[in-house]
Amino acid sequence: MSAFQRTAITFLSTMALSLPALAQTTPAASPAEAASAPQPYVAPPWTYKTRQLSRNDVDKLLGNPKKLLVIDVRRPDELSKYGSLPVYLNVQVKDLPVALDYIPRDRTIVTVSNRAHRAGAAGDLLTQAGFKVAGAVGSEDYREAGGTIVKVTAPALPATPAPAASN
Repeated sequence: MSAFQRTAITFLSTMALSLPALAQTTPAASPAEAASAPQPYVAPPWTYKTRQLSRNDVDKLLGNPKKLLVIDVRRPDELSKYGSLPVYLNVQVKDLPVALDYIPRDRTIVTVSNRAHRAGAAGDLLTQAGFKVAGAVGSEDYREAGGTIVKVTAPALPATPAPAASN
């Protein structure tokens, strides 16, 4: 065997061994592609006194509905878009201070928002006002953990009769 053939065989053997590694690499994304690629959600740090609830915590609480009140603190458009737990009272965070007199005090409260941060703030406000708050949950977090979220659609508006033709 010639020196050329030995070099060629050595080269081809080396390439064959490195092909799986080469096949697993992907070209680097351009800065524009990297900026436009969807980024995973990273939750900001939890800064509330209200406990952040897991899916299992919420499921246990939902198992005793007569003692539970779920307050969803999101806007109606968010409720339509993301859905919520099966039964809830909707009071937006900004309206919560004036609604305190209308919230039952004989139930344990769970507050809900998309990722639990507004719910955490609402839980802190309710606790400070003397309510028993079990914790806060994000409907998106609950859904991603396998919990059941219900989407409510607005009822269709009644058809408006056509104006009568005048003679």
